[in-house]
Amino acid sequence: MSTTDADGRIRSWTLTPSKPRFALPPGAVDAHCHVFGPQADFPFSPKAKYLPQDAGPDALFALRDHLGFARNVIVQASCHGTDNRSTLNAIAQSNGLARGVAVVDPAISDAELDALHAGGIRGVRFNFLKRLVDDAPKDKFLDVAQRIERLGWHVVVYFEADILEEMLPFLAAIPVPIVIDHMGRPDVTQGPEGPDMTAFRRLLDSRDDIWTKVTCADRLDAAGPPYADFVRAVRPLVEAYPDRVLWGTDWPHPNMEKVLPDDGHLVDTIPQIAPTEALQHKLLVANPMRLYWAD
Repeated sequence: MSTTDADGRIRSWTLTPSKPRFALPPGAVDAHCHVFGPQADFPFSPKAKYLPQDAGPDALFALRDHLGFARNVIVQASCHGTDNRSTLNAIAQSNGLARGVAVVDPAISDAELDALHAGGIRGVRFNFLKRLVDDAPKDKFLDVAQRIERLGWHVVVYFEADILEEMLPFLAAIPVPIVIDHMGRPDVTQGPEGPDMTAFRRLLDSRDDIWTKVTCADRLDAAGPPYADFVRAVRPLVEAYPDRVLWGTDWPHPNMEKVLPDDGHLVDTIPQIAPTEALQHKLLVANPMRLYWAD
């Protein structure tokens, strides 16, 4: 069945996710997911690099319950640009069970930042993937990072492994905690001691307030389930940095329409990368609650 509708809008998620075999611990947080639209209420950015079908809060919360999560952290999707209304709408409908990460125009006012905070936003995302964004001005991003410090927010940074070295001075200058999306997208086929993971560990060792999302097995491991290369590369990272790791589904999996990920299978990677109950509780409950629900 085609994942593109009559209007050319793409669906990148399965409509029939499996039920995971792994039973999530009580209070588990899906700490990286998105919402798309609904477009009729929240139009996509004219600069959007992809045009998805609607994936609104009802669908997100139905998936949350199906998989066994208790809470969500909703990250502003690039297709909505710096208009965070779709993310704020989903948070408002969550009955306190969602928080969010915004994408903002560097010219945003302090009053607008305060309004985002009141709406449940607890971080701001800087995206350096050229296929998704046209401009990533590091100087302006650093100004934003300084201005959110008073709110107790953190910065989420998305980049790929091939630019990690050039990102180091920028990351070192950020004055608030940092969360790296998807471990900076390493080549997991290199294994846990390959050059990408070794470089990423050096980054984590450079400051004790850099966190990461050990996410996106579906993006990083082309072999598919059971994502053996991903597990082999990532498990040692979780074991070495247990207090600075987060996990999320990445639903509705932007730009993954060619092979629709099964969210149940993704959840079943968790006990493979976090093999003890203690690690699972930190990854899924303690760490995201400390970062997103401290207030």
